Amino acid sequence: MKSERSGRVDEWAGREDRAGGDAPADPLPDLSFGFDGLDAFPGPVVVLDPAGRMLAGNRRSDALAAALAQGRIACLEDLREMPGATSLECLPLPDGGTQVLDLVVVPAADGRALLIGRDVTLERNLRAALVESRQRYKDLVEISSDFAWEIGPDGRFVFVSPKGALGHAADELIGRRPADFIVPGEASFIINPFEASGPVEDIEVWMRQNDGGQVCVLTSATPLRGDQGEWRGARGVCRDVTQERLRDAALSRANARERLLSYIVRTIRDEVEPGGMLQAAAEATARALGATGCQIHRLGGEEGDFSLAAAFGAAGEPLPVLDTLADSDHFEGEQPGWRVLATVCRYRHSVNGAVLLWRSAERPAWGDDDRLLIDDVANQVGLAAEQIANHERVLRLSRTDGLTGLYNRRAFFEEIARRFHRLLREGRPAALIYVDLDNFKAVNDVHGHQTGDRALLAVRDLMVQHTRPTDLIARLGGDEFAIWLDCAEEKTAVRRCEELLDAGRGLACFSGSPDKPLLFSLGVAVHSGGETETIEALIARADKAMYEVKRDGKGAWRLAPPAGHGGRAEGGDASWSAC
Repeated sequence: MKSERSGRVDEWAGREDRAGGDAPADPLPDLSFGFDGLDAFPGPVVVLDPAGRMLAGNRRSDALAAALAQGRIACLEDLREMPGATSLECLPLPDGGTQVLDLVVVPAADGRALLIGRDVTLERNLRAALVESRQRYKDLVEISSDFAWEIGPDGRFVFVSPKGALGHAADELIGRRPADFIVPGEASFIINPFEASGPVEDIEVWMRQNDGGQVCVLTSATPLRGDQGEWRGARGVCRDVTQERLRDAALSRANARERLLSYIVRTIRDEVEPGGMLQAAAEATARALGATGCQIHRLGGEEGDFSLAAAFGAAGEPLPVLDTLADSDHFEGEQPGWRVLATVCRYRHSVNGAVLLWRSAERPAWGDDDRLLIDDVANQVGLAAEQIANHERVLRLSRTDGLTGLYNRRAFFEEIARRFHRLLREGRPAALIYVDLDNFKAVNDVHGHQTGDRALLAVRDLMVQHTRPTDLIARLGGDEFAIWLDCAEEKTAVRRCEELLDAGRGLACFSGSPDKPLLFSLGVAVHSGGETETIEALIARADKAMYEVKRDGKGAWRLAPPAGHGGRAEGGDASWSAC
């Protein structure tokens, strides 16, 4: 360079006439640049003296010149020693940015050199942005999916996410077909997303894992095309939604069970008659659970045995199943030709019944939903059984005498009225016996009411012993009783009266005194069948015959004249003996 002002520099000054010696073996051309030449270079360039100080530079070299002045170009000496080598330097810009230069030193005559920089700021920024974008895309794919994949032209995996999929490592899947992992019979898709000819999104596919388990994946994919538009494979992502599907299925089953239970409960509650509640429950339960038959048993009686309360459909022998429920709350097993599912019913933690479901052996086995539903049904049946038991208890109390347990007056007359109308239709006979205890007041006066109660219970026992289960016995009040002999003719009624009088001698031990023995006064009226007599007339005849006995001395029986006939009743009496 002749001078900084002229801007001219000898690029090479090795010619013989200027060096004053022998010319080099390979003389270099004499090159020089002015300011225009330096400015023509698209990047920053400066001229350095042998000491490395800047002699000149173009208009793009401000940042480089500042860095040189501050001694921040640490690689400068290395570049001067290795012409042609490059080094990257990040230089601050006045506006706060950063300029990245790829520097190289070109030696010149007299130890001077050109420091040339190529601005790679945009290139580096683009590369960094691309790397960041690729990393961002990779992160988003990994977050939004469980694995990404690519299928080659042969329909086999050529790429799987590094973390693998379906319990397999990535390299274990490469070269295999997706169809090897799709569960047969579970395919709900129309288009196989792994063979998609067009973009597809959220296709549900059930696939088999390496441990044999099944997973449900939502698959989105796009096809890969060659230059001629031919299918070259597909690329996509899969997201495991197994837990969501299992939760959806469980929720759906729970909703179905709730609907079925509501149907059963509604059916039970809609039944007006308490006795029909369990029958309605048996039918509704069998239909709701797809059972061939349903049996509902109640637990009761002195021995605490199960008794059949309601049944619907066909069923097997329940006794072996009920025996197992003595030691367990549930039973599931097979009986000859049947699949059985049973559970006990409870009310306030106490067993009060059992529900048995029967399904023919060729039908599917019971499932978890069936087991859950029968437990819910059993809870409702337990409540219904308790309501029925309470109803029966109230009904029994309203129809029976509190001391003897016999029919009371209202229940007795309601029942004989019902039977009387049946006898009229069938033309069959019956007999009504009115029973009055003689001298019962003396028992209470002398021995007290507790002894009087024992005497009434003894009278009850005598009547039960000398009647049939089909007959009716009632305590009408105080010391008055009545007996209805179903389908009994006059001869049978008379024999019953004589048997009662004979057995009544044993009541003497309850008597208040020898002159006031405890005896029976019996009045009997026989309905011959086919007559037009009313039940009221029959009752009046029996009552009149009994009072005739009381008037004539007590301790005897009288047979009322037939309906429509006057006259005195026929009768007989009983002797008395002390205890």
